[in-house]
Amino acid sequence: MTAALGFAAVACTEGSASPARPPQSPAPKLLPNEQRAVFPGSRLVGWCGAPGGTALGRLTGDLDPESLPASVAESARRMLDQIAPYAVPEGPQTMPTLELIATVATASPGADGMFRIRHSDSVVAAYLAAARSVRGLLLLNIQPGRSSFLDEVKAYERFLREPEVGVALDPEWAVTEGKPGDEFGSTTGGDIDAVAAYLADLVAQNDLPEKVLVYHQVAPAVVASEEDLRRHDGVAIVKSVDGIGAPADKRYTWDLLMATKPDHVLPGFKLFYDEDVQTGKTLMSPQDVLALDPVPLYVMYE
Repeated sequence: MTAALGFAAVACTEGSASPARPPQSPAPKLLPNEQRAVFPGSRLVGWCGAPGGTALGRLTGDLDPESLPASVAESARRMLDQIAPYAVPEGPQTMPTLELIATVATASPGADGMFRIRHSDSVVAAYLAAARSVRGLLLLNIQPGRSSFLDEVKAYERFLREPEVGVALDPEWAVTEGKPGDEFGSTTGGDIDAVAAYLADLVAQNDLPEKVLVYHQVAPAVVASEEDLRRHDGVAIVKSVDGIGAPADKRYTWDLLMATKPDHVLPGFKLFYDEDVQTGKTLMSPQDVLALDPVPLYVMYE
């Protein structure tokens, strides 16, 4: 009797159970535009900088760790007013972009002889929080000194696993001898390609949305063999023309460097609040920038 009652109880339980549901897939990781790709629907516009003064750009913040997060968030809010004119009807959506100079080239070699320092995780985290507060992207700018771009980028892998974090390479500060800043440094398309391949693997292994990889170029000699820079799934590559001076000079540099841009690389443009005005007497307006051909899909102010 006991066995029969037990069987009946089991049978009743089985008969009334709800059909098993398949496990739910995790929510897809999205960008601030709620998409998996940045381009062609967005134009990145923003400021660059680092904690401390404005020598590295206006995206600054307090050196005090306690007040740093709030001060960076305030810089990001001020940035929104400056980039508002880039929101044009029927154009790409403006995506606020914070470019933190995460690895900074230095005049002294440091303990490892690499002529660079890296900002701490707490600094990067503060800038990431600020980017999220304005529904924007964070780009980690790399001035490698004598280190390699790939080694420096890998040092930030913890943050690159986040969906809204990308990379900006600054080869003007990449040197094999001497001190960064004494003369222009340089890199190659192959070195940039190695970073792109690493990011593509990171995207594939972690089901991340598209990563942005910017490389800055101020003069032709700064990037050699651009033809070695290949297309990589999951990585949007942008060439930023960083010419300094009057609008006519900046347009000349734009035309010169756009002529060597690989077809799969997107156009970007940089402006300098101080240097452009000091040498050229005026800063190009957003309307001037949007009149460039091709139209930049990345615009950065320093």
